[in-house]
Order: sequence, then structure tokens, then C-alpha cells
Amino acid sequence: MTYGVTLERDTSFSEWRPLARRCFLAGVPPEAMEWRCSTAEASLFDTPLSLPTPRPDAQNPILRSNCLALLKSILRHADQTRFDLAYRILWRAQTEPSLAAIPLDPDIARALRMSHQIRRDAHKMEAFLRFREIGESENGRRLFLSWFEPDHYILPTVAPFFTRRFTDMDWAILTPKGSITWNGTECLITRAPCPKPDLSDTLEQLWQTYYASIFNPARIKTKAMRSEMPRKYWKNLPETRLIPQMLAQAGARVTAMATQQPQEAPQFHKRLQKRRAEKP
Repeated sequence: MTYGVTLERDTSFSEWRPLARRCFLAGVPPEAMEWRCSTAEASLFDTPLSLPTPRPDAQNPILRSNCLALLKSILRHADQTRFDLAYRILWRAQTEPSLAAIPLDPDIARALRMSHQIRRDAHKMEAFLRFREIGESENGRRLFLSWFEPDHYILPTVAPFFTRRFTDMDWAILTPKGSITWNGTECLITRAPCPKPDLSDTLEQLWQTYYASIFNPARIKTKAMRSEMPRKYWKNLPETRLIPQMLAQAGARVTAMATQQPQEAPQFHKRLQKRRAEKP
């Protein structure tokens, strides 16, 4: 008999854990357990799912800390098969306590790839998210709004970073996978998908001017730039609108820089040099 459960696409580790424990205590092996997502397309051959009844004499599963951390990580991935993978690792770890420390194992190798993708997604969100000021909050503090499109369910992962870094202002981060809000004392994470807002502020032109002024056409590495900042992030960054134009003009700017005659240093530079020479 095949047991199973239907989960929401964004089911967290804390929600999956009691279901997995119940199946384990009932002695249901991974191959007899089906984990479905409610958003998955239904099949004509799908059968109704039911959870098993735990055995009264069964013992709770035991996991080492590295295995537990790995399961917590991969259950923030967007892959709908992550629940099946997590349960298989949980089951195997009972007879293979060191399983999570074997990177060549197919299940662990896949889990490590997923964990890496989650860390990268979180890093990109921390690096490429831009706040726009939209006024004042109810408590009189400056209020900022931002939009980001993460690949995975990483809001609980990145929330501590933003609350530590932007403590002195009120803000909200909206995403298709939920939101994070901060009012100076409390951080609230929701899972309801948010619509994309219309974002713009008076500082956007200033930011573009700054970005254009620090752009060095002589040090362009297009492949490396796209690797660190993939195109999918460009649409939500104010400075990236300038990139195509700056790349097109880079060759002419480098030529002009090469042919430019040396210029005399500013007066303050001479004064600094004189002070340094006078020091004992």
C-alpha cells in the first residue's frame, strides 16, 4: 500500500517534520511514501492519499546535527521533489549515521547542490536588492519599499541580514514568495505572494549618475559581470539600465583615455606632497 500527503508548494521544514516523523514511526519506507505538491498537475492515475498510523512501540528517528541542518536547508528549495529526497535521507540516516558526511552519495550530492543553490540565491538577494523611499511610517521614521524575485523560499534565511543592516529605518521587502517587514522592533515574515509594486524615487537618477561615474571601461569583463550579476536581476536594478549603453561606448572611451595628454595634478595634491616632505 502506498501512503502519501499533499503539501503546499512553500511547506517549511517545521511543517514537514511532524508528517515525516509520523510516517517514520509507522514504518513506511521511502518507496512506499508519496509526497505531492498541491500545485502539481493532477494525473488521471493519481490515487487518494492517506497518512499512516504510527506504531505505539516505534522510536523517534535520530539525526546528527549536520544531517538535520542539511534537511532544513533543502526544504527551502523550490524543487517539488525535495520532500521525497528529505524523507529518503531521514530514513537512510537511521542505519547510516554518517550519511550526510558522504558527498559522493547520490542523495547527499543532490542535497548539497540544492543547499548551494539556496545559499547563492540568498547571497544574490542580499547583494542586488534595492530599497526605494516612499514616505514616512506611522511612527515618523523613513519608510522604504523593495521588490525581489528569489528562486527559492529564502525569506527566513535573509531576514536576519536585512534587520541587522537596516535597523534605523522601516521597510518592506515584497516578493512572489511572500514578504518581510521591519518596524524598528519586530520583523514579520509572511508567505502570501505579493504583486510587483511600481517603484521609483528621487534618488534613482543620483544613483545612476554615481554608477556611471565609477564605471571603468578599461576593466570590462563581460562574462564575469554576467556571472556575478545574471541578467534576470537587471530589470529590478536602477543602474543596470545604463549597462548596454556603457558597454557600447566602452571602446571609444578607452581609446580617448589612451590618447589623453597628462594633466597637472590639482593644487591640493601639491600641498599634500609638501606637507609629507616637511615631516621629520
